[in-house]
Amino acid sequence: MSDIKIKITDREGVVHEVDAPTDMNMNLMEVVRSYELAPEGTIGICGGMAMCASCQCYVNSDHKLPDLSDDEDAMLAEAFNVKDNSRLGCQIHMTEDLDGLEVELAPES
Repeated sequence: MSDIKIKITDREGVVHEVDAPTDMNMNLMEVVRSYELAPEGTIGICGGMAMCASCQCYVNSDHKLPDLSDDEDAMLAEAFNVKDNSRLGCQIHMTEDLDGLEVELAPES
């Protein structure tokens, strides 16, 4: 098993340093849910299909992420509290390249 360390700031401003597996094809939204860093029913409402923005986060580190897909771009265009560093957590898959990633969960509404 190959884990990476990532820092996730929850919606209350608490920073959590967590281990994220890179060998389970998990995305950031699933990592947040597995550590229960957001109340049930407030993140990943669409199940990770880029059809809601409940898993929107702000990427605060300089990691190179894949380009926005058309679906992710369209969803962020309709979301609230969007910033230049906004991404959907369901579209960020855990890879060894993301070791040290730092993200902040966007406000719920």
